Amino acid sequence: MKKGGFQIKKHLLTGVSYMLPVVVVGGLCMALAKILGGPLVGDQVDTIPWMINSIGAAAMTFVVPVLAAGVAYSIADRPGIAPGLFMGLIATNIKAGFLGGVLGALLVGYLLLWLKDHLKMPKSMQGLKSIMVLPLLSSLIIGLLMMGLLGKPIAIFQEAILSWMKAMQGGSRFVLGAIIGAMMGFDLGGPVNKTASLFTNALLAEKVYGPEAIKIIGGMVPPLGVALSVLLTRKKYTRAEVESAKAAFPLGLCFITEGVLPFAASDPLRVIPACTIGAAVAGGLALMWGAGSPLPHGGVFAIPFMEHPVQFIIALIIGSVVTAALLSLFKPEKPADADETLSEEEESLDDLEIKLDL
Repeated sequence: MKKGGFQIKKHLLTGVSYMLPVVVVGGLCMALAKILGGPLVGDQVDTIPWMINSIGAAAMTFVVPVLAAGVAYSIADRPGIAPGLFMGLIATNIKAGFLGGVLGALLVGYLLLWLKDHLKMPKSMQGLKSIMVLPLLSSLIIGLLMMGLLGKPIAIFQEAILSWMKAMQGGSRFVLGAIIGAMMGFDLGGPVNKTASLFTNALLAEKVYGPEAIKIIGGMVPPLGVALSVLLTRKKYTRAEVESAKAAFPLGLCFITEGVLPFAASDPLRVIPACTIGAAVAGGLALMWGAGSPLPHGGVFAIPFMEHPVQFIIALIIGSVVTAALLSLFKPEKPADADETLSEEEESLDDLEIKLDL
């Protein structure tokens, strides 16, 4: 079995990676159904749009179970899959949602690890240990614990959080969106970015779409803003940075933030603040204007399926312009010999002769 330890973040991210395809398929089907059948597609029984919407709704019911199964699998390997699925389904049924599913998966995963080390069985029954005994015991123990003790308080806590978020208006929505956007733009795919992403994906599982749109816009603004800065103040950038910007732009359109990394690595004190502020502005405006995404990824390809896509695009443009303006303002003039130095380095690399003797 895999090493358990306390690598909770790793286990959560593994669960999310298994959950995302379910969310994507479910969200796309439901969005496509609304495009074909309108907002009341759920009432058009036995039509094609209604069937597509039903497929999406069916897929969405598996979001928390698959997430929980992924977390339990990450902790305890294959014996964790079935108990994880059960805990996710129980959490869904008792309205404990994402939080209940994650807690159940963690408990069942670590219980499986403990049982594996401490439960002694005759050699003749060792073959049944992983496929029957461990999954059965862990499912019974944690399942009863969830249904009898933990589930209800978690459900109340989660409902309170969701009600608070849905009740947010105006400035409060801007602040929340700005915080999520800033976290997405701060370390460009690093731990802070992943934490914000995990939070928004959790809310997506509860069909709260606003923060997911902020996640996407917070990942798109940094590369688009940096590319725009290079376009506007090209003389401040080296030839290599100009070439990197050409790659960062399409990456940004596809919600791939890592196109900014060459710029952040060479000039972090200017690039990171500009990206963070621009993403915060875009995130705050988008959430305040009601943008929401049923899809967790896709960049510009997800925009047609979003709630209030025009507002999303306007916020994206404003955030990118803010990043570009700040970065262009912060950026000093390029040293006169910057490209010459680069050429010399390139030539020195070209001079390296590598011989392979076969």
